[in-house]
Amino acid sequence: MSKVYTFDEIEQHNTRDDLWLVIEGKVYDCSNYIDEHPGGEEVIVDCAGTDATEAFEDIGHSEDARDILKGLHIGDLDPSSKPTTSSKSNSSTDDSSATNPIFLIIAAVVALAAAAYFVLNK
Repeated sequence: MSKVYTFDEIEQHNTRDDLWLVIEGKVYDCSNYIDEHPGGEEVIVDCAGTDATEAFEDIGHSEDARDILKGLHIGDLDPSSKPTTSSKSNSSTDDSSATNPIFLIIAAVVALAAAAYFVLNK
Protein backbone atom coordinates (compact mmCIF):
# COMPACT_ATOMS: atom_id res chain seq x y z
CA MET A 1 0.00 0.00 0.00
CA SER A 2 1.29 3.45 -0.95
CA LYS A 3 1.97 6.13 1.62
CA VAL A 4 -0.82 8.70 1.77
CA TYR A 5 0.05 12.42 1.93
CA THR A 6 -2.03 15.48 2.74
CA PHE A 7 -1.81 18.76 0.86
CA ASP A 8 -0.17 20.25 3.96
CA GLU A 9 2.71 17.83 3.51
CA ILE A 10 2.91 18.27 -0.26
CA GLU A 11 2.90 22.07 -0.10
CA GLN A 12 6.09 21.95 2.03
CA HIS A 13 8.00 20.50 -0.95
CA ASN A 14 7.86 23.55 -3.19
CA THR A 15 11.44 24.39 -4.11
CA ARG A 16 13.78 23.39 -6.91
CA ASP A 17 15.77 21.14 -4.55
CA ASP A 18 12.72 19.61 -2.85
CA LEU A 19 9.93 19.36 -5.40
CA TRP A 20 6.79 17.29 -5.14
CA LEU A 21 3.83 17.32 -7.52
CA VAL A 22 0.37 15.81 -7.45
CA ILE A 23 -0.88 14.44 -10.77
CA GLU A 24 -4.19 12.61 -10.91
CA GLY A 25 -4.17 11.99 -7.14
CA LYS A 26 -0.67 10.51 -7.08
CA VAL A 27 2.31 12.19 -5.39
CA TYR A 28 5.62 12.40 -7.24
CA ASP A 29 9.04 13.49 -5.98
CA CYS A 30 10.53 15.30 -8.99
CA SER A 31 13.51 16.79 -7.13
CA ASN A 32 16.08 14.72 -9.03
CA TYR A 33 14.29 14.96 -12.38
CA ILE A 34 14.34 18.74 -12.88
CA ASP A 35 17.55 18.81 -14.93
CA GLU A 36 16.23 16.06 -17.23
CA HIS A 37 12.78 17.60 -17.82
CA PRO A 38 12.52 18.28 -21.59
CA GLY A 39 10.32 21.34 -21.02
CA GLY A 40 12.93 23.01 -18.84
CA GLU A 41 13.06 23.51 -15.13
CA GLU A 42 10.87 26.62 -14.92
CA VAL A 43 7.77 24.76 -16.06
CA ILE A 44 8.08 22.09 -13.40
CA VAL A 45 9.29 24.42 -10.61
CA ASP A 46 6.25 26.66 -11.17
CA CYS A 47 4.01 23.74 -10.16
CA ALA A 48 6.07 22.64 -7.14
CA GLY A 49 4.00 21.68 -4.12
CA THR A 50 0.70 21.82 -6.03
CA ASP A 51 -1.78 19.67 -7.90
CA ALA A 52 -0.23 19.84 -11.37
CA THR A 53 -2.79 17.57 -13.05
CA GLU A 54 -4.26 20.27 -15.28
CA ALA A 55 -0.86 21.60 -16.37
CA PHE A 56 0.39 18.05 -17.05
CA GLU A 57 -2.66 17.09 -19.10
CA ASP A 58 -2.79 20.40 -21.02
CA ILE A 59 0.64 19.72 -22.47
CA GLY A 60 -0.31 16.28 -23.73
CA HIS A 61 2.60 14.30 -22.32
CA SER A 62 3.65 11.12 -24.10
CA GLU A 63 3.51 7.57 -22.78
CA ASP A 64 7.27 7.86 -22.17
CA ALA A 65 6.60 10.80 -19.83
CA ARG A 66 3.95 8.78 -18.01
CA ASP A 67 6.44 5.90 -17.66
CA ILE A 68 8.98 8.29 -16.12
CA LEU A 69 6.35 9.33 -13.57
CA LYS A 70 6.04 5.73 -12.41
CA GLY A 71 9.64 5.90 -11.22
CA LEU A 72 9.01 9.16 -9.35
CA HIS A 73 5.85 7.98 -7.57
CA ILE A 74 6.17 8.16 -3.77
CA GLY A 75 2.55 7.88 -2.64
CA ASP A 76 -1.02 9.02 -3.04
CA LEU A 77 -2.94 12.15 -2.13
CA ASP A 78 -5.35 11.85 0.77
CA PRO A 79 -8.69 12.28 -1.06
CA SER A 80 -10.13 14.30 1.84
CA SER A 81 -7.19 16.71 1.81
CA LYS A 82 -7.61 20.19 0.34
CA PRO A 83 -4.95 22.73 -0.65
CA THR A 84 -4.28 25.26 2.12
CA THR A 85 -2.98 27.88 -0.29
CA SER A 86 -4.10 29.01 -3.71
CA SER A 87 -2.79 26.48 -6.22
CA LYS A 88 -1.27 27.92 -9.37
CA SER A 89 -2.49 25.05 -11.50
CA ASN A 90 -6.05 25.05 -10.13
CA SER A 91 -6.83 28.75 -10.18
CA SER A 92 -9.30 29.73 -12.88
CA THR A 93 -9.30 33.44 -12.06
CA ASP A 94 -5.63 34.30 -12.51
CA ASP A 95 -3.51 34.34 -15.67
CA SER A 96 -1.40 31.35 -14.66
CA SER A 97 1.18 29.75 -16.92
CA ALA A 98 -1.11 26.73 -17.35
CA THR A 99 -3.68 28.85 -19.22
CA ASN A 100 -1.36 31.24 -21.03
CA PRO A 101 -1.54 30.48 -24.79
CA ILE A 102 2.16 31.26 -25.33
CA PHE A 103 3.06 28.72 -22.65
CA LEU A 104 0.90 26.09 -24.33
CA ILE A 105 2.48 26.72 -27.73
CA ILE A 106 6.01 26.51 -26.33
CA ALA A 107 5.11 23.41 -24.32
CA ALA A 108 3.63 21.75 -27.43
CA VAL A 109 6.80 22.45 -29.42
CA VAL A 110 8.95 21.05 -26.60
CA ALA A 111 6.73 17.97 -26.31
CA LEU A 112 6.96 17.35 -30.05
CA ALA A 113 10.72 17.77 -29.97
CA ALA A 114 10.98 15.32 -27.07
CA ALA A 115 8.77 12.81 -28.87
CA ALA A 116 10.86 13.12 -32.02
CA TYR A 117 14.02 12.63 -29.97
CA PHE A 118 12.68 9.43 -28.38
CA VAL A 119 11.44 8.06 -31.72
CA LEU A 120 14.67 8.80 -33.56
CA ASN A 121 16.85 7.31 -30.80
CA LYS A 122 15.06 3.96 -30.56
